[in-house]
Amino acid sequence: MQGPEPYAAWLRQQYGDAHNVNARIELHRRFSTNSYGWTRWVFDQLSLVPEARVLELGCGTGLLWKANRGRVDASWRMTLADLSSGMLREARDNLDDLWTRVSFARIDAQSLPFREDSFDAVVANHMLYHVEDRDRAISEIRRVLARDGIFYAATNGVAHLCELDQIIRRFMGARRIRDKNAERFGLETGESQLRRYFGSVELRRFQDSLIVTEAPPLVDYARSSMQGMTEEALAAMQAYLEDQLHHHGSIRISKDAGMFISR
Repeated sequence: MQGPEPYAAWLRQQYGDAHNVNARIELHRRFSTNSYGWTRWVFDQLSLVPEARVLELGCGTGLLWKANRGRVDASWRMTLADLSSGMLREARDNLDDLWTRVSFARIDAQSLPFREDSFDAVVANHMLYHVEDRDRAISEIRRVLARDGIFYAATNGVAHLCELDQIIRRFMGARRIRDKNAERFGLETGESQLRRYFGSVELRRFQDSLIVTEAPPLVDYARSSMQGMTEEALAAMQAYLEDQLHHHGSIRISKDAGMFISR
């Protein structure tokens, strides 16, 4: 794992705007075997009463709410937060029809500018593993939640995209930063971190996989998530993938994602 500053620089490069994350989302959108969809499943897990006060940390482009816009209760008071100004601009554009229900804020999860008992629900969808001081962030989340509030934290397990990681390592010769995400805050490691602040922690898993039939989306995924992978290496990776597809017709890639629900 790289040190804090190189990792922070990588995060700024990765999430300055939506270009990289959109390439990764597109792979899942096109080739996931579970047709129900991740964002719809995540929304299903949320137990939000009328007039609920909701905070999403690391909202990105607002995809969770954009994909479920017809299900958003008009009485909810929603705050969408991200550390990236570029992401927040795109979230505003994506949710312009919900602007009367949503406020946007550039916020560091390690220091939330809200009073105690400010929210009935906090959502963190695939973002806690990026936080340097997760103990402090989870403490802050617990502080701003109402006494009966719920924290929804989605993440991945160690088996997530393991076949794709193996392919990429053939051509890069090093592990990706993302490989450490499950170690930092994953399905296997997140519960113990959450139990320091929440009496009840439940894990729900989303069953899915990828059956990929084209090489370019996998190369685009690698290009979007890698630091230092050359165009020559990407070209070699594409040639390898095309050979595999020629012989096997498709490439199966495991997915291991889910959500902790903490009360």
